[in-house]
Amino acid sequence: MNSLFKGTGIVVLVIMALLLILYITPFGRGAINTYFFQVQKVDDVTNYKTVKEVEDTCRAMISSYETDKLTYEQYKDSSNEEKQSWAEQAKMRANKTANSYNNYILKNSFVWKDNVPDDIKIELQIIE
Repeated sequence: MNSLFKGTGIVVLVIMALLLILYITPFGRGAINTYFFQVQKVDDVTNYKTVKEVEDTCRAMISSYETDKLTYEQYKDSSNEEKQSWAEQAKMRANKTANSYNNYILKNSFVWKDNVPDDIKIELQIIE
């Protein structure tokens, strides 16, 4: 019976050593991180709260972009210097929103799995 405990103890120590080595090596860490990333992706896709939050954020950014773009279009050719200034400020805000939105879409596109809602744009164009 005593030799059974010794054998089991040695097996447990070897397994713990292997797990520790696996955990601290780049290959082991990569495997662990890949696994947890895949689990997070599945959780995010199936988690309605995450999908709703991403869609609501996209819709808010689209609305802000379109408002600023319309303001720019309205005042860009004005003879009034102040209105031209409004247009330039609106253009800068729209472009900043477009950059943020495009990055946000890249980071969160996995949420939809190629099933993007019709009112969510894949990209917002930069105003030249």
